[in-house]
Amino acid sequence: MPHTIKKLPKSQIELTIIVTPEEYQPHLEKAAERLSERTAIKGFRPGKAPYDMVKRHVGEMQILQEALESIIQKTFFDAATEEKLETIGMPHIHIEKQAPGNDVVFKATVATLPTVTLPDLKKIHVEQKAPVIDEKKVDETLDALRGMQAKEALKSGAAEGTDKLMIDMDMFIDRVPVEGGQAKKYSVYLSEKHYIPGFNEQVAGMKEGEERTFTLEFPATHYQKHLAGKKVDFTVKAKGVYERQLPEMNDDFAKALGQENVAKLRELLRTNLLEDAKRKADQQTEIAILEQLIEKSAFDEIPDVLIDSERQKMFHELKRDLDRNGVSIEQYLQDIKRDEKQLFEDFKAQAEKRAKAALISRQIAKDQNIAVADDEVDKEVALIGDAYKDNAETQENLKKPEVRDALAVTLQNKKVMAWLKEQIVKPVEQP
Repeated sequence: MPHTIKKLPKSQIELTIIVTPEEYQPHLEKAAERLSERTAIKGFRPGKAPYDMVKRHVGEMQILQEALESIIQKTFFDAATEEKLETIGMPHIHIEKQAPGNDVVFKATVATLPTVTLPDLKKIHVEQKAPVIDEKKVDETLDALRGMQAKEALKSGAAEGTDKLMIDMDMFIDRVPVEGGQAKKYSVYLSEKHYIPGFNEQVAGMKEGEERTFTLEFPATHYQKHLAGKKVDFTVKAKGVYERQLPEMNDDFAKALGQENVAKLRELLRTNLLEDAKRKADQQTEIAILEQLIEKSAFDEIPDVLIDSERQKMFHELKRDLDRNGVSIEQYLQDIKRDEKQLFEDFKAQAEKRAKAALISRQIAKDQNIAVADDEVDKEVALIGDAYKDNAETQENLKKPEVRDALAVTLQNKKVMAWLKEQIVKPVEQP
């Protein structure tokens, strides 16, 4: 089967494929059989009319049209295999010539996996400090647990200590009200950290009926992107101050939480906090490794199909996070004054970075023979199935080949990262 190959920008290639009548004849015969099943031909049962009879009845061109999809699929696959192409997504097909008894000529344009040239891993170093949990963090967690079981009583006087302050709140940016930035009877627990640094300090000491105005900067990591890193003006009015009577820190309190005594409770909290700190440290280490690899690796142009795939994932991740916070994607887009098309454009730089990270992981897996066996995927499917045994949708999705493939990629990425840590990470003890 003659064909030519041409390289295009953004890691795309164009295959021009010529299929002779002799090569596509088997496809015509199968197409004629399918047509005979759908077409009434006198003297023959559906699907039983011979090829020549079908040809006389419907015409050669209709048979060729029926066969064209299978002709293209087979010959494109053969040409891509012969050229050892690693294609991404579906090819764009343009028919150049098609006529019964003549060569079929078509062009297939398709994206391919871009090549990645990795840096010398010996020149990449990432330090990871061993996390330490001090008693202050344990005390803060204990206080939070006590706060969950506190009894509240309305009081006169200023909000202080462990009190709860009930406020009405309005938020503004450049004197313009923030959409969704108004709250009635919003509870502020003075002894617990607020998600906006400095908020509790600004409202401490307020009395019922008192009003205050102040300005704070939202954290850069805030989930509402239109507020992240922005200076926001607040107007708050105290609607009530509540004294909170926290349960005494004693063995009875510990037993109510399933522990023998306060010492055992502190030990459990310390262990849990340490595990959480280790997870966060691992995440930061992995980010640092990938950032260095992305910066120091060389890539061919990244095809749009890869970037668009990552943008789709980012959109679904954002929607999931918003759902968890009780915010609809429609409300979010309204708040940030963007539409989905603009949002996708905003995702482009990060999506390209994620695509590069995936390409690096794949290349390392290939170079180091890091693979995932079927039984490993089976085990992962079983674990997810057990965790969501009452979720019919999840159970059905786990049967899909594409879900298994995605799980295999995830497991392979984990293996690659574990291998990278062994090569790159240098543990550092805290002073």
